[in-house]
Amino acid sequence: MKLILREWKKEDIELLARLANNKNIADNLRDKFPHPYTIKNAEEWVDLNIGRKPATNFAIDVDNSLVGGCGMMMTGDVYRHSAEIGYWIAEQFWGKGIATKAIQLLLEKINNNFPQIFRVYAEIFEHNKGSMRVLEKNGFHLESIRKKAVIKNNVIMDDHVWVKLFAK
Repeated sequence: MKLILREWKKEDIELLARLANNKNIADNLRDKFPHPYTIKNAEEWVDLNIGRKPATNFAIDVDNSLVGGCGMMMTGDVYRHSAEIGYWIAEQFWGKGIATKAIQLLLEKINNNFPQIFRVYAEIFEHNKGSMRVLEKNGFHLESIRKKAVIKNNVIMDDHVWVKLFAK
C-alpha cells in the first residue's frame, strides 16, 4: 500500500462527495462537516484548499486513489504554538491502518514546515475509540476529558483531548 498526503485537486470533487457523504463519518466530526455531503460541499472544500500556501489540509491518497482527508488548524494569540488536527477516512477503508499512517505523515509535515508549532492536539467524541487508538499509536496522550462539552445529533457527550508535544 502506497499512502501519501497530497494537495487537493479539482479531479477529487466527485469522489470526495461520494466518499464523504456518509453519516457514520459525519457522526464523528463537527457539524461543519455536513451530512448529506454534496458535490457543492466538495467543490467549496477543494476550491478553498487549491493553491493554499502553506498547505494545511491534505487528501489522503492510497495507491493513487482518494480515501479521506486530514489537516491542521493553527490557533492564534496566546495559543499560537499549538495546532489542532482533524481527519476522516472513507468507511470502506476503516481498520486498515490508513488513519494511523496518515496522521504520522501529517505530524511530519507539521514538524518540518511549521517550526513555531510544538503542541498538536485533537478533540475526539467519547464514542470514537478507533480514532483515540490512532492518536495513541502516534504518540499522543490523553490530556483531558471535558465532561458534557459537546452536542452532536442532539446528544450531549464528553470530549477527549489528545495531545502530542514536539521536542524543539
